[in-house]
Amino acid sequence: MTGTQVLVVDDDPTVSDVVRRYLERAGFAVTLAADGPAALAAAERHAPDLVVLDLMLPGMSGLDVCRRLRERSNVPVVMLTALGEEVDRVVGFEVGADDYVTKPFSPRELALRVQSVLRRAGGQVVVQAALVDGDLRVDPGARTVARAGTPLGLTVREFDLLTHFLRHPGRAFSRAELLEQVWGWSFGDQATVTVHVRRLREKIEPDPAEPRRIVTVWGVGYRFEPASFDSGS
Repeated sequence: MTGTQVLVVDDDPTVSDVVRRYLERAGFAVTLAADGPAALAAAERHAPDLVVLDLMLPGMSGLDVCRRLRERSNVPVVMLTALGEEVDRVVGFEVGADDYVTKPFSPRELALRVQSVLRRAGGQVVVQAALVDGDLRVDPGARTVARAGTPLGLTVREFDLLTHFLRHPGRAFSRAELLEQVWGWSFGDQATVTVHVRRLREKIEPDPAEPRRIVTVWGVGYRFEPASFDSGS
């Protein structure tokens, strides 16, 4: 992880300092920002590999910062949220956050979450065969996705979710199973899965309102229908 840049955005200097020390101890180079405009300027200047972003910031909210970051890049974002802010967490995933940690949190847990998200973002140094379904092509090694030859900008979790579906075509997964197998969480808010499926449909489906690839299995969860399964293709 040496040389990996992490931008920490929090208006509480005590929290920022503790997070910085733990992340530096884990081998990261850390830049701090105390508000939204400073965070966007720092992201432009330093091109961080990951952003730790507090939801509640003065002036510009963490959600707005995340939206602005997503307009520029697919840098992984780990959000810091307070207990009871379930709705805000869901909105955070909708605007492109990859993970969240709830305050009060263990700095060690945060460092482990950061490492986990970065591992997923960086992929494995192993040659992996491309996954192809109709006009959709996913390269797991390069972590790139294209539809009809046009590159798609997916977040870390969206990429992991799509890859998981492609590797298990025709199989129905519950939200709890996806939460465990894609996110690695043995418990958590299953609305997280719903939000990511909706965002993924918007990027890979010709008509997200009538999905043909990621279909809903009522009372269960979701199933990926390969193009070869689609009699209408």
